[in-house]
Amino acid sequence: MKIIVVGAAGDIGRAVCAELSGRHDVITAGRTSGDIRVDLADEPSIAEMYRATGRVDAVVCAAGEVEFGRLAEMTGDKYLFGLKNKVLTQINLVLAGLNAVSDDGSFTLTSGMLDRDPIRVGSGSATANGALAGFVKAAAIDMPRGLRVNVVSPGLLEASAEKYGSWFPGFEQVSSKRVGLAYLKCIEGGLTGQMVPVD
Repeated sequence: MKIIVVGAAGDIGRAVCAELSGRHDVITAGRTSGDIRVDLADEPSIAEMYRATGRVDAVVCAAGEVEFGRLAEMTGDKYLFGLKNKVLTQINLVLAGLNAVSDDGSFTLTSGMLDRDPIRVGSGSATANGALAGFVKAAAIDMPRGLRVNVVSPGLLEASAEKYGSWFPGFEQVSSKRVGLAYLKCIEGGLTGQMVPVD
């Protein structure tokens, strides 16, 4: 399969690419690195990415940004930042790709565990994650040409623990291998409309 991985340079993106490489033709994409540059906040940039790659069989998105902060420090704009930069960016990637992905192809998006297992300062991320789970569940029943859409919800990766581990006291870390396999399951399997947890 020909697969685009957006956000391939991050910890999750690297886990996905490690699992797919050797099995599939992987095209890496990112804002500042990869085979193709794409800015998910810019719809014309997304359209240009699909023009450059031509028809593909699957799209993975492992990119997105949210605001973290204590509830008393959060504002509507901070929540909106996550909805724009983690949720709407991935929705736009799907919408723009509906005619670029082959029949029976797939989109695999990325959320995270904080809507299921919250931490302090994480309500912005939890809000975005929950929105993505709702989107894929509803979008799946309306996808054309047998296309599928799922969202992987990983816990704290071992590879990310040095940077973020202090925010997750008592949380068990997950291996990059397990995370990569969750994306492979979504791409090669038959799931659609599912939130796939990796805890």
